[in-house]
Amino acid sequence: MIKIFISCGGGMSSSALVQKLRREAANQNLEDMVQFDFSPFSLAARDYSGYDIIMVCPHQRYRVKDYNDRFIKNEIPIYVLPTRIYGTMKLNTIIQDAEDIIEIFKSKPKNPVFFPGEEDPLKVMRIEPFNLKEYNAYSRKEKSH
Repeated sequence: MIKIFISCGGGMSSSALVQKLRREAANQNLEDMVQFDFSPFSLAARDYSGYDIIMVCPHQRYRVKDYNDRFIKNEIPIYVLPTRIYGTMKLNTIIQDAEDIIEIFKSKPKNPVFFPGEEDPLKVMRIEPFNLKEYNAYSRKEKSH
């Protein structure tokens, strides 16, 4: 099971989004595969224990470095959700991106974690999963030529 903790400024939007994701997970019979919880960003430092990843709403991106340095200390990945993904909050995108971000973090445990070319979450235009496996396969192919 992957445990995803979503955090925003006051907990209002993350609460609504987590409720949506939980409903979708239940409708797809995925409750045994994924768990979603939320908290306001200011309280997340004491609530993150036991989670595999923290996904932060884009409007809190400026707080992530300090938050990591003070509380998380690169123990688990922190991913700032791109604006469009946060807005659409598609279950398959959230789950796949979470799994891929966790994989990136295992090889380079430094927060915040982002996909190649997506260092600024406000400029990311995709709404589908990043697909790290395809990216890595393409990168290996390009390097061999």
